[in-house]
Amino acid sequence: MDQQLAARVAAAMRDIPDFPEAGVVFKDFTPILLDPDLRDLIVRDTVERRRGQVDVVAGIEARGFILGSMIAHELGVGFVPVRKEGKLPAPVHSESYSLEYGTATLEIHQDAVSHHERVLVVDDVLATGGTLAATCELIERCGASVAAIEIVLEIGALGGAAKLSGYDLHCQVTI
Repeated sequence: MDQQLAARVAAAMRDIPDFPEAGVVFKDFTPILLDPDLRDLIVRDTVERRRGQVDVVAGIEARGFILGSMIAHELGVGFVPVRKEGKLPAPVHSESYSLEYGTATLEIHQDAVSHHERVLVVDDVLATGGTLAATCELIERCGASVAAIEIVLEIGALGGAAKLSGYDLHCQVTI
């Protein structure tokens, strides 16, 4: 099933040239959301692999919110949003990081996860690894541990997985 699922994911992703700026080819995850069978396969595959291993799911803005909340629901655990700077109302931890086309800052509520909770981090695409590394730092700053990271697509040539070598990382497909 893994190879079949990977092939379906790769075929469903859409390339958007010059987004968000010239020279960047954006890997668009939204066609997967339009295919309920494929979307549900991704969720089911993740849930089967992670059941009993996590206490909460953290989804990264914005596409990580979608799959992450579905995975949390199926696992019967809570969901935590990791948001762009200035979007969360309560006291936050912040972490800035580099993107392939600039810098950004992510935030998490300081009380989003408790000490010793095991957190599953979910996002759509792993590129340079900055977003995921910043998210892991935020979770650990709250006193929780990153149990695993689940990604739909990894862009292997950008080397982002190297920034996450200390974590249990699973990607549906690497291109």
